[in-house]
Amino acid sequence: MAEATRKSGSYTPNKASHLVALVHGLWGNASHLNYLAQALRERYNEEELIVHACRNNGSSLTYDGIEVGGERIAKEIEDILQELGRDGYKITKFSIVGYSLGGLVARYAVGLLDSKGYFDKISPINFTTFATPHLGVRTPLTGYQNHLWNVLGARTLSASGRQLFMIDKFRNTDRPILSVLADPDSIFIHALARFQHRSLYANIVNDRSAVFYTTGISRTDPFIELNRINIHYLKGYEPVILDPDHPCDLIPDQELPSFYQRVRHSSQTFLRRAPILLALIVLIPVATLAFLANSCVQTLRSRRRIQLHETDKHGVGFRMYRIPYMVREMRVGLEDAFENVNSAQEQEYLPQGSEEMATGVPSSSMSTLGNGSSESLLSEKTDVDTTKKDISVSERSPDFPTLALTAMQFAMIKALDDVGFRKFPVHIHKSSHSHAAIIVRSPRPAFEEGKVVVRHWLENEFYI
Repeated sequence: MAEATRKSGSYTPNKASHLVALVHGLWGNASHLNYLAQALRERYNEEELIVHACRNNGSSLTYDGIEVGGERIAKEIEDILQELGRDGYKITKFSIVGYSLGGLVARYAVGLLDSKGYFDKISPINFTTFATPHLGVRTPLTGYQNHLWNVLGARTLSASGRQLFMIDKFRNTDRPILSVLADPDSIFIHALARFQHRSLYANIVNDRSAVFYTTGISRTDPFIELNRINIHYLKGYEPVILDPDHPCDLIPDQELPSFYQRVRHSSQTFLRRAPILLALIVLIPVATLAFLANSCVQTLRSRRRIQLHETDKHGVGFRMYRIPYMVREMRVGLEDAFENVNSAQEQEYLPQGSEEMATGVPSSSMSTLGNGSSESLLSEKTDVDTTKKDISVSERSPDFPTLALTAMQFAMIKALDDVGFRKFPVHIHKSSHSHAAIIVRSPRPAFEEGKVVVRHWLENEFYI
């Protein structure tokens, strides 16, 4: 496979040979990726790069789950490749970018494309995710609280909700789809490992949809209390991108502000937020009821769509992906209702001394978690290139407690770290909705810091 080279400006082919696909997230649509698409097109002209924002899994269709969404996106990419071929383009390079749930859909889609032989003809170059919950959205909790939110909350988002909270059973594997996606023997990890460059961007604060541990694939969250750490920013991208090799230091207790200063700061913060909190007290119950009502409707519709998708009655060819292994939406305000309830859950930690037992799951056990067989979804085991392995923030931060993740999640972390990602923590200051700001999901002044994130990605992590 030829090594990817950066844009030099000295040579451009008659027609672009590199296709990049952008995949949006839950409740989303292609317009959410407008800034990413615009930034790519401004940096690379149409003779160098073709940018395609995927459209076939938009809005309420994202309720239908990672598998169905991944099949739709894989088919859309195949259709685009065929269309480009008819127009005289010879695509030899492929990149894919996933935002939020779109990162998981992208991981599924590339597994399908690789299994059909596309990556034997086209070199996979860049795989990037922004704010993608690679480990699901389960809040690290123990005891009864785990069931109150992590189980009940999963029922509000149809198939996607069950999969994100990891209470689903994928086909006959008796395992959640996220576990299968991270199985070292799966077609999905095989495909991911074939990309020459893998990177992710993870918000450290104010991401109400997907918190740092899951978007950063980490056993710890060093950023729970920012007043207890010193943050180190990456030169030239201050104060947004953290130094991935030295993101933060824990401040010694003796150097922390006095108790009086901490109380005073907390009271001032509360007073500033009081009007917002009062508004939320009134609005959240109303929005939550609307959200739950809409979720019931969307779940029923999603179930019907999935049944049609499974039978492939429209003849669009989705059955070929079973390889060996409309009432207007109430969208406005509903995403915020779910996020506000989700973000209200506080994470818990494993007791001291139990970390080794919880995190010492060998990668070989990935194939045996659960009682089912992975059947033909699993390919022949391949050698994963560990030379590009990135050390996770948690491995560099032994002073921070281990989160109360499940054994399956710890195994997923190991498998994904073995493949190797360049991980960049992101600190959005100006917006309380960093999940949207990280990719400048809409042209708001509060989302301006997301432009720094995109600039860093284009200058350092995207190869043409």
